[in-house]
Amino acid sequence: MDIFEKCAKFVEADEVKEQGLYPYFRPIASAEDTEVTIEGKRVLMFGSNNYLGLTVHPKVKEAAQKAIEKYGTGTCGSRFLNGTLEIHLELERKLADFMKKERALVFSTGYQTNLGTISAIAGKEDVIITDKWDHASIIDGTRLSFGEIRRFKHNDMNDLERVLKSIPDNKGKLIVVDGLFSMEGDIADLPGIVELAKKYGARVMVDDAHAIGVLGKNGRGTAEHYGLEDEVDLVMGTFSKSFASLGGFIAGKEYVINFIQHFARSLIFSASMPPANVAAVSAALDIIKNEPERRQKLWDNTKRMLDGLREMGYDTGLSETPVIPVIIGDDMKTFMFWRALLDNGVYVNPVISPAVPPGRQLLRISMMATHTDEQIDRALEVFEKLGKKFEVI
Repeated sequence: MDIFEKCAKFVEADEVKEQGLYPYFRPIASAEDTEVTIEGKRVLMFGSNNYLGLTVHPKVKEAAQKAIEKYGTGTCGSRFLNGTLEIHLELERKLADFMKKERALVFSTGYQTNLGTISAIAGKEDVIITDKWDHASIIDGTRLSFGEIRRFKHNDMNDLERVLKSIPDNKGKLIVVDGLFSMEGDIADLPGIVELAKKYGARVMVDDAHAIGVLGKNGRGTAEHYGLEDEVDLVMGTFSKSFASLGGFIAGKEYVINFIQHFARSLIFSASMPPANVAAVSAALDIIKNEPERRQKLWDNTKRMLDGLREMGYDTGLSETPVIPVIIGDDMKTFMFWRALLDNGVYVNPVISPAVPPGRQLLRISMMATHTDEQIDRALEVFEKLGKKFEVI
């Protein structure tokens, strides 16, 4: 049997392309700002994780340019060998201080951070417990580990306790959850998770990819949001959202990060973050710390969009954050609605199964601090018009 036979039989994408409804790998011909150029025309961007609008901030761009001038365009090696620059270590110190942890370690992507951390920590005698709606990088990290994998129903503390009760006391236990869930926009029940972790002797890791810069008085994420920073063992973050760059990090106790540094395969066998990315993150972190008004504006914008959609009758799921789902409930209808939005000057992200459960296919809106009231109102006008056309509202 030819191993490529399955490739030849994969025609679903081509069928959607023929209908003009294929939404993926669509090129953008401008910077990721509140408005972008797609297919030769300007459209409103409501599909970017650029929550604080820092991808075009002059200080962030200047820092990246200066780093290239000093260090060149890349490291051509892994952190383990020749790929550690002084600016990597400087960024790690800044992140550890910001996150109120003993130490931080940066990876080349957020995906690699979860792969490396989880697979390094969980051995043959350990159990990893995950929320069923956790991000794919968490799921893949558990698969690369030698640990046993157990899952609990989304944000269901009774089900989490059921799982924890069933694990023998002599097993190491690591609970890994998203802090802010990237599709529904809801927040993990971290108080409940921490309480059960203490009760059953488990450690807690929070993936705050979408929460750092967004949640908490100072933007430190889900643990700060709940006042539980001392109760969470590991916090993971990415640099491709609020930090407007590329990469990821894990923060925790010195001895734990030291272990991860020496056993995380995705760190040891990947080239390190390029200098421009490191410098951009460092500059973005300074802005996150020094300009809390950006975060407030993000939340003001979120409320304006959420209230507007809900008043029209849209189902916005469990959202309580700048990630706003518009539940459509059907694959093809989701694609058709997405295309109509784009034709009317609004870009969002269509999400279908298996990324979401069947019946919860959705259009994912991501708010930015730099959206203007006028831009939000324009988008709401389009949603109102199309919602009636597609009989969603």
